[in-house]
Amino acid sequence: MKLRIKGNSIRLRMTRSEVDALASEGSVEERTMFGAVDDDVFSYRIERGESNIVTASFSGGRITVGVPAAIVHEWASGEQLGFSGRQVLEDGSVLDILVEKDLACLKPREGEDESDNFPNPDVKNSC
Repeated sequence: MKLRIKGNSIRLRMTRSEVDALASEGSVEERTMFGAVDDDVFSYRIERGESNIVTASFSGGRITVGVPAAIVHEWASGEQLGFSGRQVLEDGSVLDILVEKDLACLKPREGEDESDNFPNPDVKNSC
């Protein structure tokens, strides 16, 4: 799973096996270690939930994105490439949340393993 953060937006890109794991197991998490203790870990997680909206939170060095089970099921079993949500924060600002299937680039990139990526339906897209 890849995470992109820009301003007040977060974007997750998920491979085939990650989408399958979200649908079957209910969550997927990535961790980045910055040191030897738990306080030196940054993680991000997506989980299937009972809420009826896409949400995000940050606590203890972890971003958690919650997705309604119905959206996960439809997305994982269909051709839809992604889904999004907008979360109004306490101060009135908005956090945009986007989750996408990770598509293979049309031009191979050195050192990039895209064997678990989804096929790219846009033959004009060259990443």
